[in-house]
Amino acid sequence: MLSLMKLRRVVTINQVPKVFQEDSIISGYRHPRSSATDCILSIFQLTNETLNIWTHFLPTWYFLWKLVSVVLIQTAWQHTFTWPLVVFLVSCCMYPLASSCAHTFSSMSARVRHICFYIDYAALSFYSLGSATTYSAYVFPDKWVNTFFHRCFIPVALLNSVICTILACYSRFPECQSPRFSKVLRVVAFAYPYLFGNIPLFYRVFLCVGEGCTDNHTNILHYKHIALAFLTGFLFTTHLPERLAPGSFDYIGHSHQLFHVFGILGTHFQMTALEQDMATRRSWLVDHSLPITFANSVGVGLLCLLFNLGIILAFSLPLLTTPACQQNKHSKHGKAHSS
Repeated sequence: MLSLMKLRRVVTINQVPKVFQEDSIISGYRHPRSSATDCILSIFQLTNETLNIWTHFLPTWYFLWKLVSVVLIQTAWQHTFTWPLVVFLVSCCMYPLASSCAHTFSSMSARVRHICFYIDYAALSFYSLGSATTYSAYVFPDKWVNTFFHRCFIPVALLNSVICTILACYSRFPECQSPRFSKVLRVVAFAYPYLFGNIPLFYRVFLCVGEGCTDNHTNILHYKHIALAFLTGFLFTTHLPERLAPGSFDYIGHSHQLFHVFGILGTHFQMTALEQDMATRRSWLVDHSLPITFANSVGVGLLCLLFNLGIILAFSLPLLTTPACQQNKHSKHGKAHSS
């Protein structure tokens, strides 16, 4: 079967440069000089990346269907109140698609690997802004609506998104020499915009008491989303379960696959909660909340995309003239790092 499909055989951790190695993943690596065709064919071959690819590629179509239904069926362009949801759904389509493509083509070379994950990080950063845009429009507790924090929320979220992309991309530079520092920097890059963007939600569901707390039936969905978000963060930082038994979860069940699955489930509950808040609170929000305009919805999303494209370009250009990592130095499987 391998010969019929011209699939390259997988290799072990000792046969790939350090930049390609994953923590506690011993086997199932694709050749580090795969062609684009090899990478595409490998999605039909069992490697340690196969489920990483499919667990994000398939949900992309689900979120795309949701986006199309909102834009075409609900005619979102005719109602400014729906624009933040459109920005959010676009980000929900972008981040799993970018991740799927990054995992597909990351074995072409060290330089291509870095660029692929720059795009992946930028898409996740944009998703954080998409979430903040909808939270500002639909989720803020009643007592926080129209406050100074509410008015500053989206501009700060945009700034956080840009900082997130810069830090995440930069984290790949010291990755070979200081993998732990690189990992910590990347965790901070994504945790900070998430925590800031969820301040109004955390206050609403955990701290707020009395009148104006927006305690409705949607909160149970928010609880599920929050629980799954923290679970994905736990999996990303701990590399469980493969760290407990290196080599046992190389193909199925390692932390990055679980990270993808729980992350998508969390996004699903988040989307469902946003739609419910949007529907049940619409009349009150239209009368009392900040008006939704192009500038604080679609406009800020486009601006974020432009900033992120510039950051990707700025980090990618040096890779054309300097080595991305010492590709000729292979290391043993004791210490490695993840993408």
